[in-house]
This record gives sequence, structure tokens and C-alpha cells, in this order.
Amino acid sequence: MEDIVVLEWKFSPPDYFEEPIHIKRDDYVMTINNGAVEARIRPEIYDKDQSMRDRLHISLNDRFLGVQLFSHKPYELSKASMYRLHPDGRKDITIFPEPIVITVSMGEPDIIVKDKDGNVISDSRHERIHRKEELSELAEKYHQKDPLVASVLRSYNKAVNDPDNELVHLYEIREAMAKHFGDESSAQNILGISRKQWSKLGKLANDEPLRQGGHRGKNLGGLRDATEGELKEARSISRNIVEAYLDYLESPK
Repeated sequence: MEDIVVLEWKFSPPDYFEEPIHIKRDDYVMTINNGAVEARIRPEIYDKDQSMRDRLHISLNDRFLGVQLFSHKPYELSKASMYRLHPDGRKDITIFPEPIVITVSMGEPDIIVKDKDGNVISDSRHERIHRKEELSELAEKYHQKDPLVASVLRSYNKAVNDPDNELVHLYEIREAMAKHFGDESSAQNILGISRKQWSKLGKLANDEPLRQGGHRGKNLGGLRDATEGELKEARSISRNIVEAYLDYLESPK
């Protein structure tokens, strides 16, 4: 046996990814499961790269931002603690604490659809977990490479954690895409977003007299809170836009 450097993070809610995630790279192996993350690194690699802990933290957080597109839930991710595990079982421990307190909302029930013979036609939990993993991979892959990905993930994160201005932050995603592709029509065509969806997000964010929207000054005295249905629709459209852009980056040009 040889020494191994182990980085550990804690996160909540512990079922944020719902199933274990295993990541293997040339210079580390990482496991994400049940509120804990562990990365194992050979000492000669870790000791030569003093920024590795921070880089892995950023990469890990990118995965959470990807999943957040699907879950629309806040999360807590600690800074990494580190220990060096020796062949005789001794540990040299270093801790980097960073406590955060965030509230978490409940999710929706899962639905399994079967045919008359009992064969599963669709399983919402399986489909959701698969898409979460895809989005976490894409977010990690492009967040540090593409400024637009960083921008829209940041806007969606603000929408989750600043509910009083949620529609303002979701609309930022539409604005960023239109600016990137030159105009709204080009963004819709390239991303495959229907005019109806595109317009609906604008209406909810800017035209309806909603407290979470961007033009509240136009409707003084007549504001109301957005319904849960309206918020879900705005979130869904915004998520579709971000997912479409991530898929666009993956597609052959």
C-alpha cells in the first residue's frame, strides 16, 4: 500500500443526486453519495498542485448547479476537509470548515407507468436521476469554459435563493441567450425554443402584475404573488433554455 490523499465534502440535502455518482479522472477518483463526497488522489499529484483542492471544489459545485436546474432546490456544500491516509492506518488531518444554513423544500411524488402486462413504460424517478447526472456532467464540463454557461447557471442559482425576485433572475437567462445569438429570433431557432414558450417567460417576468417580476413599478397597488403554477412554468421554460444551450454545445458543429 501507499499513502493516499483524501478530500471530503459534506452536502445537504443528502439525496440531492438521489443515487451514487462515481467519477474517474486521470488524477483522482471521486464518489458522491448520501450527503458526502470523497476524492482520492495520489500524494505525488496532490503535492505538485497546490490549487487542486480549490479546483475540485469548483468542479464539484458545478455539478450541483447542473442538478439544481432540474431540482430547483437550494443546496449546502461545505469546503473540503483533507487527510493523508498512511498504510498503517494513521491519518494526518486538515480541516477547512465553512458552515452554511439553507432551507430546503419538499419534492414531488414519483410516478411509474406500466402496461397491462406489468412492464414499466416510464419511471419518473429513473428518468429524473438520469437527467440530473447528464446535467451535472455538462455543467461541470462547460461552466469554466463558456462564460454564458457560467452566467445562466448563476442566474438560475439566484432564482432559487432569492425567491422575492425569482422571475427577474429567470428572465436574465432569456436575455443572455438573445444577446449571445444576436437577437431573440436567432436564439429561439438555434435552441429549438418555441415562440410560445419564449413569449410566456417574458410575459410572466415583465407583463403580469407579479411581485417576483421585473416591472413592479408599472403596477403599484395591484401586485400579487405569482402562483405556484406560474413559477413552475417559468422555471421549466428557463431550464429548457439552459438545457438546450448545453446540448447545443455538445452537438457537432
